[in-house]
Amino acid sequence: MKDIRIAAAQFEPANGDKKRNLDRMAALAEKAAATGARMVSFQEGAVTGYSFLRKADGERIRELAEPVPDGESTGKLVEMARRLNVAVLAGLLEAEGETVYNTYVCVTKDGLAARHRKLHAFINPHISSGDEYTVFDHQGCRCGILICYDNNLPENVRMTALRGAEILFMPHVTCCLPSDMPGRGTVAPALWENRERDPASLRREFLGPKGRGWLMRWLPARAYENGIYVVFTNPVGMDDDQVRNGNAMILDPYGEIIAESVALGDDVVTALCPAEKYERAPGRRYLKARRPELYAAMTDTSLAEGRTKPGWDTTA
Repeated sequence: MKDIRIAAAQFEPANGDKKRNLDRMAALAEKAAATGARMVSFQEGAVTGYSFLRKADGERIRELAEPVPDGESTGKLVEMARRLNVAVLAGLLEAEGETVYNTYVCVTKDGLAARHRKLHAFINPHISSGDEYTVFDHQGCRCGILICYDNNLPENVRMTALRGAEILFMPHVTCCLPSDMPGRGTVAPALWENRERDPASLRREFLGPKGRGWLMRWLPARAYENGIYVVFTNPVGMDDDQVRNGNAMILDPYGEIIAESVALGDDVVTALCPAEKYERAPGRRYLKARRPELYAAMTDTSLAEGRTKPGWDTTA
């Protein structure tokens, strides 16, 4: 790994409005480039918006989906990367024939560098799940991508690390969701609408167990136990009819937060990711200490009872 400066962005998406979303991303990417960032990461479904897809029919899903890398949106992202001389990572709907994927791309001035299809695509039956891990090289660093729920299964993060990932991009649309967990749940849209008059009330919700507090249960652990940098992105504000808390952040291989947004709105944060932290991280030793001969049950499909859907999947 080599030292690299990375940016994590957050913004309020517009449902299905690709032009507006791409314009907002361009403005944030420009801010990131001005800080010296060499890569800037946006949230899951950044190009199209995301949560409104849970109500979309197949025709609407196919209308929004585009081929990758030959679609217009990927082309716009490449133009952005070329103009700013940064790698741009963002989520969109990918069409391959009649199949649609929830996809996250990394593009540079030279074109498509990587594409990840979400492994656990739960939001809509017209969106299919991918079946491959994604690891790629950029400027002397080995990078990986996992989308949202992919990261809630520690096996996916471990497998990506075992494939050599030093930096893992984790684009999300999460937090402030219906939940049976104590303290968790949705945030009232009125708090978002009144954020300028009463920012304290909204910030308490965003930083408490509905938002950042839940992330802190597992996000630092993924970084620490695998000895990798983690780049977390998430929308902020109204995401269809639900509120999201943002909290874009970058964590080091010790599980420490080295950059984080607490803005109640669109924002981008940047951090230097030094190579020496990766090289010294305890998680690197844990990977070498594994005893795979003990793990046969992890690949025993007879122990699985069918596909598990998240509790917030109200379409089930």
